[in-house]
Amino acid sequence: MTYKLHRELVDGKVMKLSLGVIEVDAYLKFLQYRCRPNTLISYGYDLQIFLNFIRKPLTEVTSTDILAFVDSQQSAPNRQGRTNGLSSKGPGLSNRTINRRLAAVASFYEYLRVFHDLPGKNNPVPRSLAKRNVFWANRYGNTAGTALIRVPQTLPRPLGIEEISPFVDSLRSHRDKSMVLMMLLAGLRKSEVLKLGLKDIDFGQRTLMVREGKGGHQRVVAISDTGLQELISYLNEERPASCSDKVFLVMKGKNKGQPLTVAALDTIIEYHRQKADTPGVQCHRMRHTCFTRLRQGGMSLEALQAQAGHRSINTTRIYLHLCPRELQEEYLRMSDELFSSFKANGRTVND
Repeated sequence: MTYKLHRELVDGKVMKLSLGVIEVDAYLKFLQYRCRPNTLISYGYDLQIFLNFIRKPLTEVTSTDILAFVDSQQSAPNRQGRTNGLSSKGPGLSNRTINRRLAAVASFYEYLRVFHDLPGKNNPVPRSLAKRNVFWANRYGNTAGTALIRVPQTLPRPLGIEEISPFVDSLRSHRDKSMVLMMLLAGLRKSEVLKLGLKDIDFGQRTLMVREGKGGHQRVVAISDTGLQELISYLNEERPASCSDKVFLVMKGKNKGQPLTVAALDTIIEYHRQKADTPGVQCHRMRHTCFTRLRQGGMSLEALQAQAGHRSINTTRIYLHLCPRELQEEYLRMSDELFSSFKANGRTVND
């Protein structure tokens, strides 16, 4: 039997997910009002993949089965042809994806343990493995193990002007250019762009209200005159009449006047990426480009955090590492201060 995730929609909203397994369906119902819709759907698909691999009663799954599942994901093909994130060999899924699937499975078994009296009261998903050097771990009171799947810390790659210019120039409608500039100049996520409502635009203050940001959090972001002018041109010249309050709508065809979907935006980006011969342009890279440039311009990390909608400033700190010129200037300034006493005494570092 092959398990397939079924979705019940009402007015475009997910009302119920099911996989045809009593325990899993009960868990998905439990999650429905405890997480965002996209998170719920991701968990559903992750559990679908797990069920189709495991092929045994859920209460009989062991840690050995979990490790076999991890192995299968590390060798699974992926649509983008990416590697597993740790080496340049092999077609496996990224370690972030595997970790997310493990988190879904672990959360499911924790639910069974607490609410359905899981036999043995054990979660088969290992949290971590023992440290290789137990002596040093005990000596310094560090009892944490090594991660089951290591996710490398990678820096996002901002776009260069040689990629941005031809891509933006290839855009022919004010709508498409406005959406791109909101990611490139205001740092919005593509989902935030599409969820933007007419009432969320404050033309006087030059700000946008992001009502449905990541995790359901709201924030107010600034937008430049260039982005705002393109938005005004779209609203005045292209936006079709519609009862929808969403800003960005389908402009022709049978769905004219309906809110633009993520799939439609992805199609637009892909078309212009090919047209402009800029394969590196992606929505999230435009967002990273925005914050890298703002940091290079001197914007404080706290202001950058607010604009980006990061819950933790640690997430925002990656943009320090994306600005080597600023890091070098700060280092040279501090090193001059630190070693000034050597120079004053006629000494050098080599002395």
